[in-house]
Amino acid sequence: MSDVSEVDPLITDTADRLFSQVCDHESIQKAEADGQASDIWSAFADTGFPWISISEESGGSGGTLLDALEVLRLVGYHAAPIPAAETGILGGWLMSKAGLELPSGIVTVLPNGSQGLAVERTGDRLTISGRGLRVPWARVAETIVVPLEIDGQTFAAAIDSSECQISRMTNMAGEPRDTVDFENVDVFAAVLPSEINLETFRFRGALSRTALMAGAIEKMSQLTVSYTNDRVQFGRPVAKFQAVQQHLVWGAQDAALARMAAESAGREANRGPALFEIAAAKLIANQAAARATKACHQAHGAMGMTQEYPLHHLSRRLWSWRKEYGGDAEWSSWLGRVAVAQDADGLYPLITGGSAVLS
Repeated sequence: MSDVSEVDPLITDTADRLFSQVCDHESIQKAEADGQASDIWSAFADTGFPWISISEESGGSGGTLLDALEVLRLVGYHAAPIPAAETGILGGWLMSKAGLELPSGIVTVLPNGSQGLAVERTGDRLTISGRGLRVPWARVAETIVVPLEIDGQTFAAAIDSSECQISRMTNMAGEPRDTVDFENVDVFAAVLPSEINLETFRFRGALSRTALMAGAIEKMSQLTVSYTNDRVQFGRPVAKFQAVQQHLVWGAQDAALARMAAESAGREANRGPALFEIAAAKLIANQAAARATKACHQAHGAMGMTQEYPLHHLSRRLWSWRKEYGGDAEWSSWLGRVAVAQDADGLYPLITGGSAVLS
């Protein structure tokens, strides 16, 4: 068990080594064509990584939220095409908090909760009808988790994916973002603790994407530095040209900024509610992804646009993830409303104190 305030370094070393061995250019390309990466997922699951931060008593691997976020950062860094966030810190987290038994296979979760669904309640029986859009990895999931709000309480419903109709869709990165249709599906739903609701679930989803994006931006920056130092033009590496150096600086500073924001939000979330930090971190990561992908693609030139070169594995994921669990407009508006509510005298304490000021 790692310290509550630090990531276990063994987790970082093991996950990085695992992904370096099983997640190469060919396997990522194949996963995009097949719609899944069963070999990569099997190797990942064999380590117990999907269930880090879920207690052993609940069927998880133990560890902290910080440990799980570090694994997600490395998933993003290696562009691993697996449902790590959905199985662990989102779907698995909801199931464990509701006291539901964790399945041995892949778990996914409706990113918008019960929005767009009709829920009928008769005693202890719930029936769900409707359509869930852009559900990550639904086609390969064993269980689909739906967070529901009923009569002022929040529930987690775990549904066998075989009871749903799944239509295949993908995001820009070629990752499954499927349409799931529910037609009078009878479900068992367990109540969640009072501190968990649809808003806190959405914030946790945003935190998961922030960790993934921080890793992807970091790898993209490193890849660009390496390429521009190896690529020779007019007798010298293109990294020596001032215009290219500017792109390298932008990529490096956005990588550092996104990782710092993700780690800060993760530390606060590991201690308790961190709504302000997560909102700020997701907005920072979204904006950093937009700037960094532009800078890194410009530094690569035409090479960065080819399928044979791995830059697109990172940039296409960043363009997709930045829109999930809240884009720039949503988080800018949320932060703006919070800042206005603190008035002028409360703005500086909000910036320095974060969520502690709001509680």
